[in-house]
Amino acid sequence: MLLKIMLTNVLLFSWLLAPTVMSQDLTKSSLGLYVTASEAFQMLQQQPHAILVDVRDPVEIKFTGFATPTKIHVPWLLTDISNWSEENASWPMQENPNFDQQILNRLAELGAGKDTPIILMCRSGATRSAPAVDRLANYGYSNVWSVTDGFEGNTLKEGPSKGVRAVNGWRNSGLPWSYQLPAAVAWQAPVNQL
Repeated sequence: MLLKIMLTNVLLFSWLLAPTVMSQDLTKSSLGLYVTASEAFQMLQQQPHAILVDVRDPVEIKFTGFATPTKIHVPWLLTDISNWSEENASWPMQENPNFDQQILNRLAELGAGKDTPIILMCRSGATRSAPAVDRLANYGYSNVWSVTDGFEGNTLKEGPSKGVRAVNGWRNSGLPWSYQLPAAVAWQAPVNQL
């Protein structure tokens, strides 16, 4: 009987937790530090030791450009070109298995301390920069920010260009950007990851 009660309690507790786990908002970080692209640029101007990190896939940078003040490029997710998804009509993305070591190494190369302002940016601030913030927080970094509108910004909600990323974001806010990523900033895939 005691075993039945314990099992029932475990199942009930699991059921209560399930909605919380399933509804986790990937745009929110554990540190709760957020800036728009324009605010990030101001922060970089006012705090020259702040570090801008681009966590997008290298192919995104190749075709859409990057913010010129970027000091580190380490992708959080990488496109899996060997696995087409019919359902999404695209290639899926998978977590960069070397993200932790790569970003920690790059931060160390730049002399970043645990309280150095670090600003992470993805395409639109939707699902990559905030989880990457959490990963750095797990290593004791306490001043890590997520850019809420990312590099490309949000999509137009109506009109002939509906769905195009033409609202806010780094590029649409008139902030400095380029298609030419310096080799010192560009992510280098480990040989075993190619």
